Amino acid sequence: MTVYYFAVASQDFLLKEEPVEEILRERMEHYKSMDKVIDFWLIKNPAFLYKADMAKIQKQLLKPSAAIISNNPTFIDWLKLRLGFVRIGKFHASSDNIPHSLYSNIS
Repeated sequence: MTVYYFAVASQDFLLKEEPVEEILRERMEHYKSMDKVIDFWLIKNPAFLYKADMAKIQKQLLKPSAAIISNNPTFIDWLKLRLGFVRIGKFHASSDNIPHSLYSNIS
């Protein structure tokens, strides 16, 4: 099992009100310059939020939601400080490629 860390908020907040695209683009350039593999994803309506143990976080979110997910807890903590109005947490999932938990819950 792999531990995934996340920062989640409403799609309006993450995709329209905050410069998340710019933040992630800069992070990708930084990783590229260090020859590091990308270890984060931006996902709309992530499936992991619909697990029973995420009910408390799910109730706090305005729908629809979006999440930035990473294997790096320091990056997620930094996002919390940078963005402010996000909920953070973690979950465990199978490490087979990109786990089903990361998929969007919309068709």
